[in-house]
Amino acid sequence: MKLSVSARALASGAVATAMLLTGGAVADAASAPPRPAAAPDIPLAGVKAHLAQFQSIATANGGNRAHGRPGYKASVDHIKAKLDAAGYTTTVQQFSASGRTGYNLIADWPGGDAGQVVMAGSHLDSVSSGPGINDNGSGSAAVLETALAVSRAQYKPAKHLRFAWWGAEELGLVGSRNYVNRLTTGDRSRISAYLNFDMIGSPNPGYFVYDDDPAIEKTFKDYFSGLGVPTEIETEGDGRSDHAPFKSAGVPVGGLFTGASRTKTAAQAAKWGGTAGRAFDRCYHSSCDTTANIDDTALDRNSDAVAYAVWELSQ
Repeated sequence: MKLSVSARALASGAVATAMLLTGGAVADAASAPPRPAAAPDIPLAGVKAHLAQFQSIATANGGNRAHGRPGYKASVDHIKAKLDAAGYTTTVQQFSASGRTGYNLIADWPGGDAGQVVMAGSHLDSVSSGPGINDNGSGSAAVLETALAVSRAQYKPAKHLRFAWWGAEELGLVGSRNYVNRLTTGDRSRISAYLNFDMIGSPNPGYFVYDDDPAIEKTFKDYFSGLGVPTEIETEGDGRSDHAPFKSAGVPVGGLFTGASRTKTAAQAAKWGGTAGRAFDRCYHSSCDTTANIDDTALDRNSDAVAYAVWELSQ
């Protein structure tokens, strides 16, 4: 259909207006800062595969992965091999405790601002009475799988990322305290966050968030709020895990916990499910802390929370 002169004028004006609007949108998009990278979903199967390996290591080494025992060193070697293959720079730090040699494993991801370091860590040792799959294979496996996810994504954070697995926590936070004590004042000031994960797959789980640094606490609470999962402030393990030496040194700390020997209340069972009147982990520090002593839902949620916080706090 042929347009009249007036119709053609109107159409031309409309096209010009549309081009101006579109051009403006393109210009705005080009000048807008890039959207932050979203944390990936951490595969539960990957985390559980690490737990199965820890169980196998314990079974082959006297039933435990305790400080100074062959099972602990084998656990370090397993994680180190995975990280070396994934492109990390790994360091094994030795120390002595109770007449035995202990090891911390530190892994640095290349790049990021070395003046702002985000660390995520967990203790790798078990007690001598069991394989330590929830305490603390769960935290160790989740931190490992998050580190591997960083490599798979070839993530380029603004801040420098460092992951750590501590020895001899069960003897009094020996490994993490040794690491912090070796840092210079400048090195300590460059750690902008230390995130601790100790027991995050308890079989009768609660969802507890450390209330130390407000920004880190909010990061975890925002994640669980997005799932519709209520949280409570962590008190049972306050000062009893590897965040304590960092906190004492003035480093901002935070973390997650699903409960140990305390009893789940009726109100908590109504909120989270599980069994009231029973410990969050009846196998705490016992021989039954095996791969059967894990709640998959809690482990999955908390593993994803590890990655969420690492991504959010490192951008």
